[in-house]
Amino acid sequence: MKILNKISIGLLMITMGWPSAVRSQANEDVIKLINQRFEAVGHRLDAISKAVDDLAWYNKVGELAYIDKVFITGPPPAVVKNPTAKGAANPVRFYTYIFIPRNIDPAKKYPLLVLPHGGVHADFDTYYTHIIREMMTQQYIVVAPEYRGSTGYGQRFYELIDYGGLENEDAKASRDYVVENYEFADPKRVGIIGWSHGGMIALMNIFNYPDDYQVAFAGVPVSDLVARMGYATDSYRKLFSADYHIGKTAAENVEEYRRRSPVNHAHKLQTPLLIHTNTNDDDVYVLEVEHLIRALKAEGKKFEYEIYKDIPGGHGFDRSDTKFAKETRVKIYDFMARYLSPPRPIKNLRDIDKAAYRPLGFGTK
Repeated sequence: MKILNKISIGLLMITMGWPSAVRSQANEDVIKLINQRFEAVGHRLDAISKAVDDLAWYNKVGELAYIDKVFITGPPPAVVKNPTAKGAANPVRFYTYIFIPRNIDPAKKYPLLVLPHGGVHADFDTYYTHIIREMMTQQYIVVAPEYRGSTGYGQRFYELIDYGGLENEDAKASRDYVVENYEFADPKRVGIIGWSHGGMIALMNIFNYPDDYQVAFAGVPVSDLVARMGYATDSYRKLFSADYHIGKTAAENVEEYRRRSPVNHAHKLQTPLLIHTNTNDDDVYVLEVEHLIRALKAEGKKFEYEIYKDIPGGHGFDRSDTKFAKETRVKIYDFMARYLSPPRPIKNLRDIDKAAYRPLGFGTK
């Protein structure tokens, strides 16, 4: 109500003939207050959406998986406004999803996949339903971190974002939590898989922690933030230069953006890696991923990649439900299985259909 009262007073000042300087300031104050109000409403709507998704996970995957959502910790915030305040250096607390196949034998060891979601500010939502079903069918344990900056957890958590920075440590903390707390998770059979921003997190994890991952897949990965800032919109760039985030543009601090870009860490690669990109991707332009591919080749690294030519679906071409997308995921799963040896690997399109579409009557022949 206080904000609404301030807006009402400001509108009166604007409309009742106050001096122009006063009216101008009132106009700016009203716009600021309205934006704050809409932002607060937006975070509340995100929280509702997240609660709905949490229920939907059980409905969509529950017959294949035990689902848990645990509250764990990562490093302290990257940006601390008052570093002398009590608790300022406390670890960031965040949620992470855990999916465990219902048909495993707890006395045996099973491979683990770390699956960070994409988006600058997004969350692990039911967009990934079919992919989780496919992973459960292969008897992978899956951990999906809601790393700092994810939506659905309020403004404070939203503003903890550290794109290309400590979010990578949150993904690693999720990996460590599972291998430390579940005896049937094999610490010697851990992979990381992600698309877009999630692909970037996958890359940074294997670059920084090569001994902790046996294989990685990076689909349409954000690879070069400096290049990205060059073709991105102003509104996108402002997400990074916000005072609670990097705080400066790439032009003002290019080295910080380079530090957060996988392309500048190519020399660290030791982990088996598969990269996919698509020439008509209108989100992560192919030029970014080509920069990464060239950098890895220049360093003499061994890895696999495929540049797809104008495949329908653009940025999400291999995550959709099309036949081509499913065939592409078979390739991804085959690559991961070489190093993780899941008990029931997906080997063909029929296996994909059985995993994801059996409830609808598909893939049962």
